[in-house]
Amino acid sequence: MRRLSAGTLGLAGAIVVLDQVTKALVRAYLPLHSSRTIIPGLLDLTHVQNSGAAFGFLNAVSFPHKAGIIALVSTAALMSIAVFAAGLAPHQRLARLGLALVLGGAAGNLVDRLTAGAVVDFVDVYWRDYHFWAFNVADSAITVGVIGMLLDMLGVGNHPRPTGT
Repeated sequence: MRRLSAGTLGLAGAIVVLDQVTKALVRAYLPLHSSRTIIPGLLDLTHVQNSGAAFGFLNAVSFPHKAGIIALVSTAALMSIAVFAAGLAPHQRLARLGLALVLGGAAGNLVDRLTAGAVVDFVDVYWRDYHFWAFNVADSAITVGVIGMLLDMLGVGNHPRPTGT
């Protein structure tokens, strides 16, 4: 069985660190449910907690052991991503990069789920009365990583190298 490369682990680890540092800053300097405007009419920092899954799915639903069940599902998904990433061929650079970002983002959010039972979200993008779901560094890494994987599937960056003839 192949192992994750040092580059994949390094990038994933850097995402986790950046994610946790930004969340610690939000917890320390922005009280829960308060906001600070960064770009009027477009971007606020708003401290919210997501006890559900991606995009607030199951956030408003309560059931026994919710935090533990979501953390368990997240752990299984994280392990599956790691196994898949380890099996990628070396030439699949875009897919490896994408999976490293997804792995780091998933791990960053899992840290929150395991330590606090909910994920800290704080980036609030909006236009007039429409607000996108609040998100964080980990969510951003996951989104960019999935885009990278989709581009890899579409063959972007998979051009044959010249053979020198």
